[in-house]
Amino acid sequence: MRLLLYYPMPTLPHSPAADRNKQPILDVLRRVLPARGTALEIASGTGQHVAWFAAALPEWTWQPTDANASALPAIAAWAAQAALTNVRPPLLLDVMAPQWPAQGPPFTEPFDAIYCANMLHIAPWATCAALMQGSAAHLAPGGVLVTYGPYLEDDVPTAPGNLSFDRSLRASNPAWGIRRLEDVARAAHRAGLVLRERHAMPANNLLLVFERS
Repeated sequence: MRLLLYYPMPTLPHSPAADRNKQPILDVLRRVLPARGTALEIASGTGQHVAWFAAALPEWTWQPTDANASALPAIAAWAAQAALTNVRPPLLLDVMAPQWPAQGPPFTEPFDAIYCANMLHIAPWATCAALMQGSAAHLAPGGVLVTYGPYLEDDVPTAPGNLSFDRSLRASNPAWGIRRLEDVARAAHRAGLVLRERHAMPANNLLLVFERS
């Protein structure tokens, strides 16, 4: 009689917030995106979102990226754990860099969608213009940039939780902070992107859809 030994899979990085918001975001993506296409994810983080979306949208091919090289193995591991064949190997990508991705050959084929969650408020304001300009350069005509996170809005009362979150961000780094939707939309417009849709999301977040005109 042979004794079979089983070794547990190493624990992957896990964000409770990403776990909570992945389904509400997916619900909107199902309505916003066409049936099939190729998507670029900016700031993939733990890799939970891309694994969840790729499993639910099998006709889409996903290219995850992150500016932190140490995040790439975990992103690949989330996709591998789900046995996903429509997720490409993650790449190093800094939106501020002159070339996307930062290493290897630049992207040559346009993307039908670019997705970026929870980056703008934990990065310097200059990353907003860089995200918009890079997205406009790499989106197919009619393609969309989808951003998710907290925003401030003119003439809309800010939730107390978001005000507290904004103060904590700025205390951690003066260059960080929740961005004003109107400022983000202007940066997008200058790059050739038009704010097409605004979706209210749980926990006082917004999902914004910008279209390349």
